[in-house]
Amino acid sequence: MGSRERIKKGFSKLLKEEKLKTIANYFENPGEVVSLLKSYWHSDSKQQKLFDEFSENTITNYIMPYGISPNVMINGKNYIVPMVIEESSVVAAASAAAKFWGERGGFHAEVPDVRKVGQVHFGWKGSMEQLQTLFPAIKERLLGDTDTFTTNMKKRGGGILDIQLRDYTAQIPDYYQLRVEFNTCDSMGANFINTVLEQFGHSLQDFFSERLDLPEELRKCEIIMTILSNNTPDCRVKVWVECPVEQLNGIDEHLTGAEYALKFKKAVDIAHIDTDRATTHNKGIYNGIDAVVIATGNDFRAVEAAGHTYASRNGRYESLSTVTITDGIFRFELEAPMAMGTVGGLTSLHPLAKKSLELLGNPTAQELMMIAATMGLANNFSAVRSLTTKGIQEGHMKMHLNNILNQLQASEDDKRLARDYFKDKTVSYAAVEQFLQSLRK
Repeated sequence: MGSRERIKKGFSKLLKEEKLKTIANYFENPGEVVSLLKSYWHSDSKQQKLFDEFSENTITNYIMPYGISPNVMINGKNYIVPMVIEESSVVAAASAAAKFWGERGGFHAEVPDVRKVGQVHFGWKGSMEQLQTLFPAIKERLLGDTDTFTTNMKKRGGGILDIQLRDYTAQIPDYYQLRVEFNTCDSMGANFINTVLEQFGHSLQDFFSERLDLPEELRKCEIIMTILSNNTPDCRVKVWVECPVEQLNGIDEHLTGAEYALKFKKAVDIAHIDTDRATTHNKGIYNGIDAVVIATGNDFRAVEAAGHTYASRNGRYESLSTVTITDGIFRFELEAPMAMGTVGGLTSLHPLAKKSLELLGNPTAQELMMIAATMGLANNFSAVRSLTTKGIQEGHMKMHLNNILNQLQASEDDKRLARDYFKDKTVSYAAVEQFLQSLRK
């Protein structure tokens, strides 16, 4: 591909129509592109303005499928779960697993902890021993200076839980860190945490500059950066299913339920020892988790980053799900960090995010964590079940065939004939194209 001519300065200051026309000129048929992109604008100008203000330099909306997984039983409660994802078979896989486990007691879930982390990275010329002596007074100053920011959060049962001092001077000269733990209740809490941390930075500098009893070089504190961490190992959720191995009879026609349970366990165990397999295995888990995270206006990048870090906690990247078989009981479990919210941010702004939460019964943040994790385990179960029995391609190929037929602009009659023809044949673009050509002759 050739290099694109640079866009002139001031693109961000252009009106939306002007931005769109500027970009359209980089296409072979600018008029067609303008019409296409404008066709995805919301018919309600007020709603469209809201979408435009979510991000910068917007010229249109990108449509994603919004699907439903019905009758998901978690802790004895039934949920209708919205899922936003473009990948074929994910919603079907989640729904199939929900049906299977709904007949065996449903999913069970809990949230062991909800602690989130923020960091103040700073430079100071003194020793750790000196800093530890000053730390009680520093901590008192930090908490006092942020009291106005944390009052409402404390009323809801959250706020600052702990402040720890960490010494990294052996790795980087003069580098220290404040590690701060938070409970942000039903909000994801990014803005709250970062606001508190930035004030901590100012307060830390003020504290040292006002300590006239210290040498001049120790009255200076360099704030390198203040930022939340998306690594949230202490804000995590656990979800599991279990049943007697006999209740797995029939999954594989060649194996008893007990034999199949062992085969399923081996498949998951492989993802604990082989990174190549673990990567794909966990990707399947996030097919389900991300779909709920996106549908509810949460940050799927943060959720995934935390999960992949957690998957590496033992020194290598491995499966987030585990299987145990004890006294004839098959148990399939997922544990993963997950910082989610049900108030603030897009959850309160995006119309469909609000409707998603309403469909879920307006859950708390902890309940939403359990729902998202459940859909991750559901997809993981369906994927491993397919891989250890008939393979994943049978289900994928049905959707793949539909996609190819749409690409080739097949009529409804042609689609019906093609689906029947390819029931027992390998699907490929060339084969489908050839079949349609034969019909048209």
